[in-house]
Amino acid sequence: MNTQTIGWPCLALVLLSATAQGGVVQGQVKTVDGKPLAGAMVTAFDPQQKRRDTVYSDATGNFVLRVDFAGKLTLRARAPYFRDESRELELVADGRSQQSFAMSRHSVAAELSASLPASAHLATVQWASHDSRSAFISQCNYCHQVGNELTRGSKDLDAWRATVRRMEGYFSILTNQEADDIAKTLSASFQGKPVKAVEQHDVSPVIASAKIKEWVVGDAHSFIHDTDVGGDDQLYGSDEGNDVIWHLDRNTGAINQYRLPDVDLPEGGMFAGFQLPIGVFSGKHGPHSMAQGKDGRFWITNALSSSLMSFDPATKQFKRYDLGFKHLYPHTVRIDQQGMVWFTITATNEVARFDPKTEQFKVIVLPHGGFWQAVTDYTFPYALKALSYFPKQNYQLTISHHKWANVGREAFNFPYGIDVNPLDGSIWYAKLYGHKIGRIDPKTFDITEFDTPLKGPRRLRFDAQGNLWIPAFDDSGVMKFDTRSHKFESYKLPLLAHNEYEVPYALNIHPKTGDVWVTSNMSDRVFRFDPRSKTFVTYPMPTRVTWLRDLVFARDGGICSSSSNLPAYGIEGGLASFICLYPDGEPAAQAQGQTSGMAKHL
Repeated sequence: MNTQTIGWPCLALVLLSATAQGGVVQGQVKTVDGKPLAGAMVTAFDPQQKRRDTVYSDATGNFVLRVDFAGKLTLRARAPYFRDESRELELVADGRSQQSFAMSRHSVAAELSASLPASAHLATVQWASHDSRSAFISQCNYCHQVGNELTRGSKDLDAWRATVRRMEGYFSILTNQEADDIAKTLSASFQGKPVKAVEQHDVSPVIASAKIKEWVVGDAHSFIHDTDVGGDDQLYGSDEGNDVIWHLDRNTGAINQYRLPDVDLPEGGMFAGFQLPIGVFSGKHGPHSMAQGKDGRFWITNALSSSLMSFDPATKQFKRYDLGFKHLYPHTVRIDQQGMVWFTITATNEVARFDPKTEQFKVIVLPHGGFWQAVTDYTFPYALKALSYFPKQNYQLTISHHKWANVGREAFNFPYGIDVNPLDGSIWYAKLYGHKIGRIDPKTFDITEFDTPLKGPRRLRFDAQGNLWIPAFDDSGVMKFDTRSHKFESYKLPLLAHNEYEVPYALNIHPKTGDVWVTSNMSDRVFRFDPRSKTFVTYPMPTRVTWLRDLVFARDGGICSSSSNLPAYGIEGGLASFICLYPDGEPAAQAQGQTSGMAKHL
C-alpha cells in the first residue's frame, strides 16, 4: 500500500488496526534481594521472533512496554552483570499483562564473560606497539565487532594469519609487519579464557522514556550497509553484499526486497580479484549508500560496479549510470539544495557530482596529499583491472605499494563521508586515512583541506548553524568544526572502562533538537550529545553485536539505522535488522492515536 496516495482517514485506520493487534506488558525489575534495577532492558519478541520491542526500567525498576503484536510472546529482561531472565506469555489483542523480574548477578565466569561487550574483550589485548594497535583499530574494526563470540575464538597463529589475510582481501590495508603483529597478538590474547571487566554503566533517568523497535531482515548473509527514510516515512536499506534494496513498512511490519538489475560483470564487480567476504558478497553492484531526491527517487552508490543508480519506490524501477573503471568504489551520497547528487569515490580519491536533469557526471580529483597517495590515485584503476583476470586471488597484496613500500594505509586518502553546508551550499568531505576534511566550492570546484585533530574522520554531518560534526573513528571521539572560524572542538566519547575504546562510524544532528546522535559500535550503545551542555546520554542496545551505520530521522520521532555487522550471523540471533530508537517513547502516530495527529506527523 502506498502511503503517498492513500487517503488520511483510511491511513489512520490502517495504523490503528496495526496498533490494536498488540497490548501492554508492565511490571518491575528488581534484584533478587529486592532492590529496584534502573536501566534494565525489557524486550518482547513476537511469536515469529521477527520483531522486538524494548523499553528501559526507570529509577524504581518499573517499566511499561506497549507492543503492536500479540500472541505467544517471549519477554526478556537484560542488564549488565546480571543473568538474562526470559519467559513465555500469552498476550491477547488489546490485552494487558503484569510481569516482574527478580534478577541475579552472574556467578559463572564464562557466562559473565560472554555477556560483556566487544570493547571489554579488546581491552584485555596486550599490544607490542602503539602502531600495531592503531592499525588494528583502523583496519580490523570497520565492518564488524571484534571481540564478539564469533571473532574471539581460540585459534593458533596460522589460523589467525589466514584470518588477517582474508580481511586484507576486502580493503584491510596493512603492512606485512602490522599484519604479522596483529595475528600474533590475537593468537596470544584470545585463548578462550573468561574475561573480567569492571565497567561503569551510566544510567541516565531520561532513557526510561525511550523505546527501541527492531525488525529482522534477510538471512544470515544479508549485509544492509545503509538505511534511509523515505518520503513515505518508511525505511529502505541497501544490501551491499547481495544487490538488494530492502523496504520496511513500519506500520505493518511488512518487508519487501527489490533486486538490482544484472550487469555484465563477474561476482564482485570491479573488485573480482579481491577475496571478498565469502558467502556474504555474492553480488556485482554492491549498493552502498542511499539518498532520496525531491522527485522521490533514491540515488544509490554501487561500490562494486562503479556506478550510480536510481530507484523509484513508486514504480520499483532502477536505472544505472556507469562511471567506468577509472572511478572506483562510489561511497557516501548526499543531495544538495538544487537537487544535484554528490558522492565520494573512495578508492581513487575523488568526489563526483551528478545532474539528474542532464544525466551528466562531473568528477573532481582531490589533492593527493603525498607521493605514495599520488601513486595510488594514478595506478589503482589499472592494477584492479588486471587483477580481475584472477578472481578472488588477492594478488593486490603482492603487487601493491602499500605492502612493498611498507607504507600501509598511508598510501591511501579514502574520501569517505560527504555532506552539504545548509548555509552556502558548499560540499564537505572527510578523508579517512588522510585525516583531513575538505571543502569544494560547488560553482568553481575549488578545494580547501584542513587537518583534523583526531584521526579517522568518517561520516560527517552539518547542523543547522553550519557547524560540521565529524566522528573520529580511530580516536573514540567527535569533532566540531566551525566553517567560519576554521576552529575545531573535540569531545571524547564516554567509555565503559578507561582502557576500552569505541569506533564511531557515523553521526547525525537532529533537525529539531540539535542533539548529535553518534554510533559507538564496540559496546552495543548509541550516544546522544547535547552541544549546549556538552554532555552525553548513553542508550544501551538490547541486541548484542549491534553495529550501526548511517543514522536517519523519521517523522514519527525515530532515530533509525540498520544493524549491519558483517557477517549478519555474528549478531545475536544471527540476523540483521532495521532499528529505530524513540527517545520520547512511542512512535508519534501511534502515541497520538487519532487521525489529525497522524496526519500531522506523516
